[in-house]
Amino acid sequence: MERSVLIVEDEPLIADDLLYHLEDIGISTIEVALKYEEALEKIQNTQFDLALLDVNLSGNRDGIDLANFIKRQQSLPFIFITSYYDQDTLNRAKETDPLAYILKPFDKREVTVGVEMAFHKIALSKKAPSRFYVRDKDGLLPVNPDEILYVEAFDNYAKVFTETNSHIISHTLKSIEDKLTPFGFDRVHKSYLINTSKISRINDGYVFFNETPIPIGRAYKNIFMSKIALL
Repeated sequence: MERSVLIVEDEPLIADDLLYHLEDIGISTIEVALKYEEALEKIQNTQFDLALLDVNLSGNRDGIDLANFIKRQQSLPFIFITSYYDQDTLNRAKETDPLAYILKPFDKREVTVGVEMAFHKIALSKKAPSRFYVRDKDGLLPVNPDEILYVEAFDNYAKVFTETNSHIISHTLKSIEDKLTPFGFDRVHKSYLINTSKISRINDGYVFFNETPIPIGRAYKNIFMSKIALL
């Protein structure tokens, strides 16, 4: 399957490295923009499957500004590339809902994992509904994925927790995981599936949703923590 990627990176050497890594994993259509304005023109005039956006573009507008434009005007998934975050930048970046982060200095493996996982999420999201329905005493109730905090397994049942309610689902955690993975959910324990965008904090082997602790299982810890962007 032919895939197209736009690289937005103001350092030519880094842009070239990204281009070579993408070519090595079989992406045939790649364009590079070195400035915000050039990227904007390409996005408006060319159809891409994915964009790699450098957060710290030189000039008055940065990669997060470009991501905000994409969210408003386009349906182009994107990954952020950056060497550092201050807290304000991190907060701005999170609000744009990127598919992933690639931290500089990167190697081929990090680019490959980030890009391939992004394309996997894109493929799953095209198949996934925008909302789900759960059975309740009042009938079938709609639940948007972004309302869900976490899901807990109980044998062949699961309990879905939102900020205001909970629902018992007559499905295994694995079947629910398959449906929610495209929406940013990760397995952190054999009994827990979490919405990573709703985490309040991570501390001492637990992720917290407000003051509710969810354990991180030993078998899941390394994979989960490798996905966390640290300052």
